[in-house]
Amino acid sequence: MDSEITLILIGLVGAILGAGTVLAWRVSEQVQTQIPERPEPVVPPGVDTVLSVLRSSAVVVGPDDVVLRASAPAHVLGLVKDDELVPEQLVDLVRQVRRDGEVREADLTVVAGRSSHPLSLAARVAPLSSRLVLVLVDDRTRERRVESIRRDFVANVSHELKTPAGALMLLAEAVGEARDDPEAIERFAGRMRRESERLTRLVQQIIELSRLQGDALVDEPVEVDVRSTLITATEASTTEAENKQIDLMVQSENGLYVLGNPDQVLAAVSNLVENAVSYSPPGSRVAVVAERDGEMVRVTVTDQGIGIPGGELDRIFERFYRVDPARARSTGGTGLGLSIVKHVAASHGGSVTVWSEPGEGSSFTLLLPAHAYSDDPAPPVAASDTVRPMPKEAHQ
Repeated sequence: MDSEITLILIGLVGAILGAGTVLAWRVSEQVQTQIPERPEPVVPPGVDTVLSVLRSSAVVVGPDDVVLRASAPAHVLGLVKDDELVPEQLVDLVRQVRRDGEVREADLTVVAGRSSHPLSLAARVAPLSSRLVLVLVDDRTRERRVESIRRDFVANVSHELKTPAGALMLLAEAVGEARDDPEAIERFAGRMRRESERLTRLVQQIIELSRLQGDALVDEPVEVDVRSTLITATEASTTEAENKQIDLMVQSENGLYVLGNPDQVLAAVSNLVENAVSYSPPGSRVAVVAERDGEMVRVTVTDQGIGIPGGELDRIFERFYRVDPARARSTGGTGLGLSIVKHVAASHGGSVTVWSEPGEGSSFTLLLPAHAYSDDPAPPVAASDTVRPMPKEAHQ
């Protein structure tokens, strides 16, 4: 009897232990299946405020390269799209920083957003926390472009100054060797004079252009008589026009005035007239017209010259740019005249445009804000003035 009771007790104890083991295993299994996932990283408080005041484009990147926060400039620059960092170069930097926690800086050239032109970006990527990475990007495109223009300008100036200076040196040596030949000396002296005039003109235009670089409005504008300006500007090209038998015609309404710098306005018109005469064939016609156009004064210089190819029209106002370098050098052109016209127009609140067809001529239009003249109207055109009536077809 005792042995039976003992066996029964042993069986009960075994059953209890087995049930406890199964229960413990099931509880353990449930606990394992209920382990919470790692929480998403929390962006530190105040980050949104900081991003909103930063001048740089700022992006906070979480795990799996997901963008958690991005400033408005970052969206405008096109760095973020659908919660993802777009430039692959930036994504690579973020992954490197996440691996070792080291701050990285890099200059990148990317095409982002709607811009079809490459952007020059300065990026700085740093760890914000154990799981967050901060990306700061500055757009240096304009600075790089200005620096490139500056380098080109210095190189072009050096080249342009070197050409007449070298020519003068060679001509001076030629004069020394031809001391016994009066005709040769006279010929070389004439060439030296032309090279000196070209050098002087180049230096003057460089100085003039440097004063206009900012395109800032004229500080102390005065009243400028457009009609008198046109007369003075055309007189400077009269001799060349007569030598080439070019009919130089000028027409201006009376009482036209603009507010600005008289020397700058004269320089702009003179450059347009000089170019028209220089690039026109003998026996052709150059027309200079000034008229009121609403709140603006329109000065149009039209020629029947060689014209400008369509692909060149967007570049002719660049400094030192020449459509035909060989022809420009033969005419003494410096490549700065149209650039000066553009900056004068901008500094006076106006604009300059061009129409041209190869073989048909060109028409440059300078628009300047009109100034109401309060005194007596301008006197009629006198017979002694160089202004002559122009047929209507010259406007076309």
